[in-house]
Amino acid sequence: MKLATIIYDGKPSAAIVVENYAYLISELNSHLPNNVLDCLGDEFVMESLRKLDESIKNDPSKHNGYVFYQQEILSPILNPPSMRDGYAFRQHVSTARRNRGVEMIPEFDEYPIFYFTNHNAIFGSGELSLMPDHFQKLDFELEWCCVIGKKGRNIKAEEADSYIAGYTIMNDFSARTLQMEEMKLNLGPAKGKDFATCLGPFIVTPDELADYLIPAPDGHIGNQYNLEMKAFVNNVEVSKGNTGSMDWTFAEIIERASYGVDLYPGDVIGSGTVGTGCFLELNGTGLLNDKNYQVQWLEPNDSITLEITGLGKLTNQMKKENTDFSILSLKKNKP
Repeated sequence: MKLATIIYDGKPSAAIVVENYAYLISELNSHLPNNVLDCLGDEFVMESLRKLDESIKNDPSKHNGYVFYQQEILSPILNPPSMRDGYAFRQHVSTARRNRGVEMIPEFDEYPIFYFTNHNAIFGSGELSLMPDHFQKLDFELEWCCVIGKKGRNIKAEEADSYIAGYTIMNDFSARTLQMEEMKLNLGPAKGKDFATCLGPFIVTPDELADYLIPAPDGHIGNQYNLEMKAFVNNVEVSKGNTGSMDWTFAEIIERASYGVDLYPGDVIGSGTVGTGCFLELNGTGLLNDKNYQVQWLEPNDSITLEITGLGKLTNQMKKENTDFSILSLKKNKP
């Protein structure tokens, strides 16, 4: 089953997506919630949606569908209770560190980590309006994420996959100039990350991806999937990877994230960036091999599309706010 949120009659509306058509839940059954988040934590509602999904697939002509990609597509989860982003792809971490001239950190292989990002700055497909400082080395990040489907605490990795309601594409936009200046203070990313994370176009339940299951890496626990990941800037492919190259599984990240705390339906946990999945890594590798390499960052009016097998396409257009307000200019005690 695929669950999405689109604009219909001027309002956000939850929908089931089948074969590139969106079927409004409010039209299918007016007694069910019209909000994907409210659906996730209720097993009765989810079972009702599964039956509706099966009915649509058996005979689409009995239901009123709207061409999905012609709609205004919001994040499937409008307001996640929380938003974590992991660091699960070793290739990305090791390459980025090599490009900075530092050794690979051994702790990466000991335990999965994550950081919290702004769960109130979540967007779907479409135009993304950003501040001028965000365009100082503006970067995409090719990721996917899991969405929690039921409340849990101290969840063991062996059980963690049963807590996942589904998966969706995630673009963790990064303003690298802001990020790099604040990372010097060793507190983690803040203004370089908190302005926009895009999710979508829909949440795909695990059963839809069963044919793509592969074994977890040696010594690891949890479901792993063979899904091709691609990124395109202005319709030109700039990055390619695979979800199967995750070194830490979502199950293992959930185990650590839930230690001593509750996870809730709708909580989002990102995978981190796939190897080659951002300009920071691509530019660093390019310059390491060729001092004349032409670096690239996202510019105003650029289009960025992330595409993952089975999870659809997430496309955003970059727009620059018409303002001269800059936090980069507000530094104190500059030499």
